[in-house]
Amino acid sequence: MTETHPDGDPALLLTDFVNTLNIEPGTDEIATPAELAGWLAEQGLVPGGTPAGDADLHTAITLREGLREAMSAHHGPRGADYPDDLEDALAALPLRIALTGPRPALVPLDPPGSAAAGLARIAAAITDSVAAGTWPRLKVCQEDTCRWAFLDTSKNRSRSWCSMSVCGNRTKTRAYRARRRSG
Repeated sequence: MTETHPDGDPALLLTDFVNTLNIEPGTDEIATPAELAGWLAEQGLVPGGTPAGDADLHTAITLREGLREAMSAHHGPRGADYPDDLEDALAALPLRIALTGPRPALVPLDPPGSAAAGLARIAAAITDSVAAGTWPRLKVCQEDTCRWAFLDTSKNRSRSWCSMSVCGNRTKTRAYRARRRSG
């Protein structure tokens, strides 16, 4: 079972999940177990009314921030190490390899009515994104006050900011002012 965003792209599911924490204003869409359960249901990853507990919330936050760091590593050289926390979160999720369909896929072990199964579906979207060729194009804004996840659709895969007009402009303006002060 391939897990995708309602628009059909696993990369968009991953960016939406990472962007549940908006760093600049400090808003978190999954700050409580109930909010996590609601978000998973809104994405169609679990049935409505699925409960989530504190352990699920801890796993979700660890998974989200691990994905953010992994996407940040996509700005660097190939073969960059992924964070240990991400490895730990993935190891905690109930997944198995299913040998059905046109290619092997990761599928949740837990029944679909659990938050862990919803988080496992997000983890499965990583392999779906790799298969689709979008995984190395998933990045986070290099502006420290932003860190918004985005899909780099530039031809040469060199995009650094979520928005050139906002974050790119901030960074370039800061660099310009620093050069003028030191000059």
